[in-house]
Amino acid sequence: MRALVTGGGGFLGGAIIDKLLARDWEVRSIARNDYPHLREKGVATWQGDIAEGDALEDAIAGCDVVFHVAAKAGVWGSYDSYHRSNVLATERILSACEKAGVERLVYTSTPSVVFAGKDESGTDESAPYPEHFLNHYARTKAEAERKVLAANGDALAVAALRPHLIWGPGDPHLVPRILDRARRGKLKLVGSGENRVDSVYIDNAAEAHVLAAEALQPGAACAGKAYFITNGEPLPMRELLNKILAAGDLPPVTKSVPPGVAYAVGALLESVYGLLGKQDEPIMTRFVARQLATEHWFDIRAAYNDFDYAPAISIDEGMERLRASLQG
Repeated sequence: MRALVTGGGGFLGGAIIDKLLARDWEVRSIARNDYPHLREKGVATWQGDIAEGDALEDAIAGCDVVFHVAAKAGVWGSYDSYHRSNVLATERILSACEKAGVERLVYTSTPSVVFAGKDESGTDESAPYPEHFLNHYARTKAEAERKVLAANGDALAVAALRPHLIWGPGDPHLVPRILDRARRGKLKLVGSGENRVDSVYIDNAAEAHVLAAEALQPGAACAGKAYFITNGEPLPMRELLNKILAAGDLPPVTKSVPPGVAYAVGALLESVYGLLGKQDEPIMTRFVARQLATEHWFDIRAAYNDFDYAPAISIDEGMERLRASLQG
């Protein structure tokens, strides 16, 4: 099998590539930056912007499967920047798949596409998209997911995966941010910290993508559908944070702020940052305040039923691996 991974130099993209190489797939990657370590593994690499230029068409030619992982994440920035990276780029992926005769597409989505600012407790894939989104990331990822699922058909089988809070060794996002804020005395819970949240260890998230690709074909159970991907081990927010802090040899989080205060601060900072045209991300936004104060755990039975996804690495085992990587 020949696969193209967009964003192959990233945390999830790189983990998917390792899973594919272990299965003896021929792997290609396209990303904005150059990643020599991928070439050292035998990956053919293209550097370019998938929203424009010819690099995408060259990279996708002859591929059987595309994993569209690349995206603009985060909670701050202009709508145009998110729309370009998340919607326009996805439209180009779909067009390129059609022209190249690609048969399978696995799209990396996010649970944020159905987040309406309220508790998600055992939520499954029947949850609708909200009428209003709390940030441009969720809005544009939802728009892109809709386009991907609508493209499912006899020529191209598609599936969208929604991994929640990916972490593990090499994580450049969640873990470093938590540890940095804790070291600076800035880490706080929003509310009691008893709200349960799901997360997913990096190897499990990557394996889910490959399993979906292997099961995909026109008419397959997973074709044209979206799936939540987690470890299936929801924990209170306080406990999850403290496990990550312990892996970094840091004390448990003790400070907290009321949810209403966090939301008000987020709204204020968004207004100030918008007026000043600041590009850096505020320490709090309305979206982050709601995310931190509410429950986010999901029913992952559909992924098990349709493409045999079952998390192989538990949270505790993953934390031991994380601790080893942080100490090494």
